[in-house]
Amino acid sequence: ARTVTSRSGRVFPYDVLVLATGSYPFVPPVPGKDAPGCFVYRTIEDLRAIEEYARTCTTGAVVGGGLLGLEAAGALQGLGLSTHIVEFAPRLMPVQVDEGGGAALLRTIEGMGLTVHTGVGTQAVLTGDDGSVTGMSLSDGSALDTELVVFSAGVRPRDQLARECGLAVGERGGISVDARCRTSDPRVYAIGECAQAVDGRVYGLVGPGYEMAGTAAEDLLGREREFTGADLSTKLKLLGVDVASFGDAHGTAEGSLDVVWSDSRSGIYKKLVMSAEGVLLGGVLVGDAEAYGLLRPLTGSVPPVAPEQLVLPAGLGPATQPGPSALPDTAVICSCHNVTKKAVTACSTLPEVKKRTKAGTGCGGCLKVIGQLLPPAADPGLCGCFAYTRAELYEIVRTRRLASYRELLDGHGRPEARGGEGCEVCKPAVGSIIASLAPAVGASGYVLDGEQAALQDTNDHFLANLQRNGSYSVVPRIPGGEITPEKLIVIGEVARDFGLYTKITGGQRIDLFGASVDQLPAIWARLVDAGFESGHAYGKALRTVKSCVGQTWCRYGVQDSVRMAIDLELRYRGLRAPHKLKSAVSGCTRECAEAQSKDFGVIATANGWNLYVGGNGGAVPRHADLLAQDLSEAELVRLIDRFLMFYIRTADRLERTSVWLERLEGGLDHLRDVVVHDSLGLCAELESLMAEHVAHYRDEWAETLRDPERLRRFVSFVNAPGAPDPTVRFVPERGQVKPDLAVLTMGGPVR
Repeated sequence: ARTVTSRSGRVFPYDVLVLATGSYPFVPPVPGKDAPGCFVYRTIEDLRAIEEYARTCTTGAVVGGGLLGLEAAGALQGLGLSTHIVEFAPRLMPVQVDEGGGAALLRTIEGMGLTVHTGVGTQAVLTGDDGSVTGMSLSDGSALDTELVVFSAGVRPRDQLARECGLAVGERGGISVDARCRTSDPRVYAIGECAQAVDGRVYGLVGPGYEMAGTAAEDLLGREREFTGADLSTKLKLLGVDVASFGDAHGTAEGSLDVVWSDSRSGIYKKLVMSAEGVLLGGVLVGDAEAYGLLRPLTGSVPPVAPEQLVLPAGLGPATQPGPSALPDTAVICSCHNVTKKAVTACSTLPEVKKRTKAGTGCGGCLKVIGQLLPPAADPGLCGCFAYTRAELYEIVRTRRLASYRELLDGHGRPEARGGEGCEVCKPAVGSIIASLAPAVGASGYVLDGEQAALQDTNDHFLANLQRNGSYSVVPRIPGGEITPEKLIVIGEVARDFGLYTKITGGQRIDLFGASVDQLPAIWARLVDAGFESGHAYGKALRTVKSCVGQTWCRYGVQDSVRMAIDLELRYRGLRAPHKLKSAVSGCTRECAEAQSKDFGVIATANGWNLYVGGNGGAVPRHADLLAQDLSEAELVRLIDRFLMFYIRTADRLERTSVWLERLEGGLDHLRDVVVHDSLGLCAELESLMAEHVAHYRDEWAETLRDPERLRRFVSFVNAPGAPDPTVRFVPERGQVKPDLAVLTMGGPVR
């Protein structure tokens, strides 16, 4: 039977099986290899264990001078340990670099204070009376004092499962596969580091793994594709040293010739391997790998200039070096995903390249060349006044504790904008940033205080939404859509007394339309006296938190959605953001409140609450994504705090959460890492900023009504206070008023 049995005993039938079991770190079978103080260098858990153990050590040793071995040595040195590197081969990084490159790398690394032992193997790990590491004995008879040993001597295929079920494996390990990545059982495939390819090699790099996965997938679909080998080119920075190799780096091809530039003083070594016909076969770069992005795609072709010009340093070579534009369209720019120059240049931006071709999403070594092939990027600055994005301006305001636009413009604006008045793009955006960070930056948080007032657009300037005929709307907050009969009566009386049009909105509140600027204070005085406060319909802030009736009334409800909606709306009221925020809470999975179409939505479950984020209605609807499930109330509020503050911190100007989430590098998974798992260590700070907002919230209309000076701005004409605007006219319809469309169509003064 074709079945897979899991560790828990569950049995899964299959028609076709793909083995991708990976590899495990190789530890030489020497005495003492399992002693306390011996580690491998593979996982986050390994690194944490090394970091913890190193606190009581002064000396460490790494067995292996390859890619990971040198990285591990740098980590030990960074932990304050005197560090040794033990490499069995006669040079460091023997797979990637030749003798000359190894010598240059050795000089540079020893110059950093690390001790390197090449051409020797580890005979045993020595231990003390307590069994912990005290040293190492080496194959040349010498001994090395060390308290910590890291094994980084390569990996071995994880092929035990294949062995147990009778699949053929290679002599040195690895599940044997053919050119279509099929094992000795044609219904079982093997890909990645567990497989021995048809050329007899086990590939431990990401690029070949992708190629093998693609080959297996194509074969499953009945398409012809073969994997016969892979490009092992690599570029990386080890201990701050650039190292790269590509193609036939060791010159194994018959008749190959070397073109070498070596400067021992600066630690630079460059070698190109050429055929007798002038074809570039490969190369090694140590200390300066700047040309890698051009040289690797040129492999297999005749370079556009003499090879010596490609290795000479700046000032000795030609004034103008060939760039990526000189590459043929067929040149492979990204070896991880086998993406050609033609595929890259068919895109306009780096995000588009990554999305359409996946180039740049593997090792990242091709990113510089991709950037050179794409059209010049647009100025990322917020506007002509600032060269920074909104997210960068947020960080400047937060870290420098800037409470005014003037400080920000004069200290961080473009040179030509400093001392000026700013523009209508950056002023509202900066005003929102300062308001969202108040009082953490020493600002009052009231948007019409002092200089802040001049930053606001028309709506925020009068704490009301401007309508098409020049009148304004009045939108009191009705948390969760719950309202008493007494408050309903007050709204009705205010609407009747001031002649306002009334409308119940999709956000479960009642909007009043048709107020003139000079009427706004009088209207709000009555509403505030009745217990209402601003609904912030005019601001880029939280609007509403809708709710169904929940378990209190509905026979299907499993949680009190109304109370939760009220709690959330009162917590986040007045929170300034890059764009408006909408929310909803549903009391069960029937989803009557439509929480999955909101910036953040909550759905009750029998075990707690599910949190959805990044939803949007409107012209481009987007279903929200599930961020976390079965949360307690405290966990739910904590995650929403983090989500909102992270959005406010990183979003662009006028960017809804839906667009922000799709733009966010790593998308939902990255967001979950940040706000659920605290991968960036920001959560305490995000929670603190939200706590500041909650603790210092003040109703903007109540604040305005308390200050006669603030009320002076609410006039239609500054030279005729109290005079109504004669151009704002209404006509009756269905027992209410509506704008006089005849005035509007005649070109009336609509603001």
